[in-house]
Amino acid sequence: MTAAQVHVVENGRSGASTLLLLSNAAAPSAAWEPVVPALAEAHHVVRVDLIGHGDPPRYDVVTQARRVAEVLDRLGVSRVTAIGHSSGCMVATSLVEQRPDVVAAAALLDMGPDLEAKVPERLLFRLIKTRFPGALLWRLRDPRSMVKSARGTTRQVEIPDVWLEHLRRLTHQDFVGVMRAYTAYLAERSLPDRLRDCGLPLLVIFGIDDERWRASSAEAYRVVPGARVELLPGVGHTPPVEDPAATAKLLLEFAAIVEHRR
Repeated sequence: MTAAQVHVVENGRSGASTLLLLSNAAAPSAAWEPVVPALAEAHHVVRVDLIGHGDPPRYDVVTQARRVAEVLDRLGVSRVTAIGHSSGCMVATSLVEQRPDVVAAAALLDMGPDLEAKVPERLLFRLIKTRFPGALLWRLRDPRSMVKSARGTTRQVEIPDVWLEHLRRLTHQDFVGVMRAYTAYLAERSLPDRLRDCGLPLLVIFGIDDERWRASSAEAYRVVPGARVELLPGVGHTPPVEDPAATAKLLLEFAAIVEHRR
């Protein structure tokens, strides 16, 4: 697996400070599209798709983060604000751990601090993560129903076609592989514990109506010195899609603070 094999999308101003956007396991980097125009007005925005790359595929979080670092090195990007959504927050956190020379700050969107923060999953979503009958259910899946069963959004929003197409192309092996890898990473050590001594600015954004992770668990991130925690009312698990204006505003404010510290 080389950095050249990873799908990368760049937007915005060349030479400006870089915002690295990392999506969750079941969504493509295009799921960030609703917030990209606002972010790209003043920043260089980099999005990376990772799932299923490599032969054989490697799903563990450390490897995923290493791939991201290779991409940044290839692009000549020396400093970023790493922004993750859901399981993408774990890749962002691992990047902080591996490459503190590259990460200037981190922003985490709707990712519980540990496994205890997880809301019990619906039966269909639990079954689809198994090898059997999961593989059969996967072949019969409807992408829209899958987003619904996973409680991907709370607001009645239109799921972008590119997200649905990503779910159609995603293999069951890749889906199960990344879900197990992310669970293992979180079980090993909580995200606040991994980040508390990093010395970097941290922003945590949580939809109050998130149905995958308890929004109240966001308070656990306050053990990280200087962490800023923002709760979005009426928003579920996917703020960039459910309330892109509020999400972009918070990210831009945070990016300005980070820029001022440099």
